[in-house]
Amino acid sequence: MNCYNFEQLLNFSPSLLWLFAMTDASSSLHSQDFAANLRLLTSYYRSIAEVCRQLQLNRPQFNRYLAGSSRPSANTMRRLCDFFGVEEHEILMPAEQFRRLIQVRPRKQAVAEAVEPALELAHLQQLRAQNSDGMDRYLGYYFEYYLSMACPGKILRTLVHIQRQGDGVYYQRSERLRESPGGQVFHGRYFGLVNFLSDRIFMSDYESKTGNEMTETILFPSFRNRVSRLSGLRIGVSGSGERMPCCARVVYEFLGTDINTRQALRLCGLYDADSEEIELSLRAAVVNHMADSDWHFRAIHL
Repeated sequence: MNCYNFEQLLNFSPSLLWLFAMTDASSSLHSQDFAANLRLLTSYYRSIAEVCRQLQLNRPQFNRYLAGSSRPSANTMRRLCDFFGVEEHEILMPAEQFRRLIQVRPRKQAVAEAVEPALELAHLQQLRAQNSDGMDRYLGYYFEYYLSMACPGKILRTLVHIQRQGDGVYYQRSERLRESPGGQVFHGRYFGLVNFLSDRIFMSDYESKTGNEMTETILFPSFRNRVSRLSGLRIGVSGSGERMPCCARVVYEFLGTDINTRQALRLCGLYDADSEEIELSLRAAVVNHMADSDWHFRAIHL
């Protein structure tokens, strides 16, 4: 708004007063259009906080830009345009015209892609580049055994399928739980990725139904001609209300690359620690004892 006192305004001709009014109205419209266009560009990102973080702008100040109560300086305007991939005259267009422009323009030119997914992809690609050769020999189905974190004293058997998709190796772990005879059967499904780094197999997954749990498993590779069993450690949280972080010894028993999955899933579930339905050597391998000389809980190589 032009700052003139009342006496100064009386000295201006009606035509100049009309010009001042039109200038202020035009400026106000530009501010409203800029704010609307900035809100549209920001909507392509996960959150306003993410945009502020990447631009290194003060959040309250950015909120004033979005509300149309403040206009950025020339330097900040240039940063905004560079970040979102638009020209300054474009971001000042009438809002509806700008919206049509963004809709028809390829998104990679109109709006910078979010940095966080790009960073995640970069980390995954770096891990993939570090992977050792030889992971293909571990593809297939496994029974997984460990002492249940939710039901102490019970051995949990799950079904794991490790498979290659494109350039990566991924896996699915399926749980089938019945905590008491005749009780309700609960199913859990985990999805994750596998990295073979140096001489260890790293497996990271998440629980797909509730999304409130991740697990990490580290296995020794097999140094035999034929893969039969893999051992290591598994860390996660108990499925009970306590959600206690726990670590347990784990054993993977190789089943093959082509199995009857329905029959294998029927064999999954909770077993007593001394159940004869699980081989004695497997039961012994998942016991979580520590030697007196151990300072840390360690895996046992089979």
